[in-house]
Amino acid sequence: MSETRFDAILALFSNAGVDCILIGGLAAIAHGTARATYDIDFVYSRSPANIARLAACLSPYQPYLRDIPVGLPFKFDARTIQAGLNFTLTTSLGDVDLLGEVTGGGTFENLLPHSEILKILNVSVRCVTLEKLIDLKRAAGRPKDLEAIAELIALQEERDKLR
Repeated sequence: MSETRFDAILALFSNAGVDCILIGGLAAIAHGTARATYDIDFVYSRSPANIARLAACLSPYQPYLRDIPVGLPFKFDARTIQAGLNFTLTTSLGDVDLLGEVTGGGTFENLLPHSEILKILNVSVRCVTLEKLIDLKRAAGRPKDLEAIAELIALQEERDKLR
């Protein structure tokens, strides 16, 4: 797998009108962190219309479940998305994580009040706020998330000083 094409994925979802909120490493970078990330993470709306848009726009890029043996049957379509919840995918554009719910944040609708529109790689993207991103990292509790919290809090403190 080659590098994830963050710009192409953001533009793809934006142009298709997919209702989603950017979280994870790219959201942290958008808020100023210097950490690297290799995938792109979204919490997506589970409405039938949004699921249809998501399936239609991503299907041409060969989405397949990440870290499972190649050759197992998997069809990425609206029916599959509706039957599932969270998907960690590899695509021809790179790794994409689609979350119907996220620990510490809940659903798209729960996170919506904790999001803002940011310009990321020349695309207007709905992104989780810095404050909520810190909450999500705490709730995830993985070592890499806990390591990122100190830097995110420092960014938040610097931002608060400027207000």
